[in-house]
Amino acid sequence: MTDDVYRRLAKRVDEIPNGFPATESGVELKLLAKMFTADEAHLASVMRLRPEPAAAIADRGGIDEATALDRLSAMAGKGLISVTRREDGPAFSLRPFVVGFYEEWLPRMDEAFAALFEQYYRETRAGMLSPGPAIHRVIPVDVAIPFEVEIFPYESASALLDSAKSWGVRDCICRVQKAMIGEACGHPVENCLIFAPVENAFEGSEDIHAITKDEAFAVLREAEAAGLVHSSGNYRTGNSYICNCCTCSCGVMRGIAEFGIETAMAHAAFRAAVDSDACVGCGTCVDRCQFGALSLKDGAASVDPRRCAGCGLCVTTCPVDALHLGRKPDAEVENPPMSILHWMKDRAQARGISMDRVL
Repeated sequence: MTDDVYRRLAKRVDEIPNGFPATESGVELKLLAKMFTADEAHLASVMRLRPEPAAAIADRGGIDEATALDRLSAMAGKGLISVTRREDGPAFSLRPFVVGFYEEWLPRMDEAFAALFEQYYRETRAGMLSPGPAIHRVIPVDVAIPFEVEIFPYESASALLDSAKSWGVRDCICRVQKAMIGEACGHPVENCLIFAPVENAFEGSEDIHAITKDEAFAVLREAEAAGLVHSSGNYRTGNSYICNCCTCSCGVMRGIAEFGIETAMAHAAFRAAVDSDACVGCGTCVDRCQFGALSLKDGAASVDPRRCAGCGLCVTTCPVDALHLGRKPDAEVENPPMSILHWMKDRAQARGISMDRVL
């Protein structure tokens, strides 16, 4: 039966450390059916995270190599799987749902798909966001950190952009999805920054608008002005994007705001601090904070250290410079995994699953 092939694919995607939890309604099967043909789903269900030539995947899928190559190429063209170019030919690998082929579905997003995703998100209570380590990590606003405070490259949005050779921007899939179900939040939409270590990486892309480094920094500043939180993959090397997030639309931050999933987004290694003598109790920072970490007590701002994610947006909006970011004590800092592979190993361990089947 057709459902069986999508059920096998759903099981396979859930074997990736990122996770793809099942629902009682089976809405996840409808999501997959929107994205994969039955033949594509069958082939994807036998794929691995490690890049492989079409012949190896064809053998496990029980089809001929030429047919497999055609299907794999079609899936790669839609962003459903990854392709690596090698001297001996292309190699294909499986992608997780989030962060992965869901985000690549942006050019083909429609109202029906947006509604299915919302149903899936709510039925699972954002289940793909837990357990830790978190999928995303907060990156503080650079200007909120005193110049004498040490900051590592992976903790700085400007350092991530400076290290790249290509830059692009595309619509935030979270705000597009929410708008399509009639719940647009009003924040800027075209501000998902993508970058790469090679030149001209985004020329000719269907959904990524190639921009200059200066334009990328302008997007970053616009996001900060709009009160959006910078975040990226929760690992130290190999970052390729900066999201600009809000609790009203962002799938990750909604997990915190709507379902209380504290492991959804890792906090930065910084925390806001208040100069109570300088604070005038205007409450601007309270309204600005996406995490509910600030409140007014005895006529001055107060920071809840448990809630403060270290984004620095409160610092940049304070009219009397009564706030600043300081580095947390080492004992309170949870350093991100070194790479996406290390992150996957940590997530697999937290979920109690083995990566042997998918590597």
